[in-house]
Amino acid sequence: MARLAARLALVLVLLSIAGPLRAAEATLVSLATPRGAVQAFILIKPKKPVAAVILFAGGHGALGLTSATKMGWGSGNFLVRTRERFAAHGLMVAVVDAPSDKSSGMNAEFRMSRDHASDIGAVVTHLKTLANVPVWLVGTSMGTFSAAGAAVHKSGAHGLVLTSTVTRAKPDWKVAGSHADGVASMALDRVTGPTMIVSHAEDGCAVTPASDAPKLTRKLSAAKPVEVVILDGGRPPQSDPCEARSQHGFLGIEGKAVDAIARYVKAHGS
Repeated sequence: MARLAARLALVLVLLSIAGPLRAAEATLVSLATPRGAVQAFILIKPKKPVAAVILFAGGHGALGLTSATKMGWGSGNFLVRTRERFAAHGLMVAVVDAPSDKSSGMNAEFRMSRDHASDIGAVVTHLKTLANVPVWLVGTSMGTFSAAGAAVHKSGAHGLVLTSTVTRAKPDWKVAGSHADGVASMALDRVTGPTMIVSHAEDGCAVTPASDAPKLTRKLSAAKPVEVVILDGGRPPQSDPCEARSQHGFLGIEGKAVDAIARYVKAHGS
């Protein structure tokens, strides 16, 4: 009997841990944007969200969402695979796909455009109708162009989080001439809300080194407050240094990264 009771107690503990992760159901939302495109995203809404985060995957960003759980690409991306972790912190989550007219993928130029920011503004507005909470833009890798662009173009979001930020453009990129420093070449002085920069000390991707954080902080002259967090540790890489299953994607320390972001979001939500 004692052994059975111990097993039952263990089951209850496991359920209490897993419960919050399953408390919010994911749904697929598709919005018509002001410019006539359709913007799809996975929505996870806790019962009483304390803030909302719009998550931008890296790469070409075209997830190919067909449901709240099925996508054609990007399931392993850092922000995509941790979406339930964000929700467990009481955050309403929107994981955005590429818009309907960019279903083959988004380049840096589009990610920084007013059109993209307008699409994201529609998502911000929708989230605010669901809960009266501050909305944050959270990007990783190439997704930092999207998050920063939406902040620069005043999409209505409260704050900005940049993870594994692109701070060096590849020579063959269309924007290499105008944005040699990647996101740091953008008009970041227009960003006025609280901003967080998160990097991995051992990020081996040539275009997202953690050592470039000062480039970003210098440009974020009007953002207040700005916090830089450099994490370390994790598991040995299982992918190319610029792919998500490496230090670039916080492999093995996903919880630590999400916890740090959630703490900042909650501390600077008003």
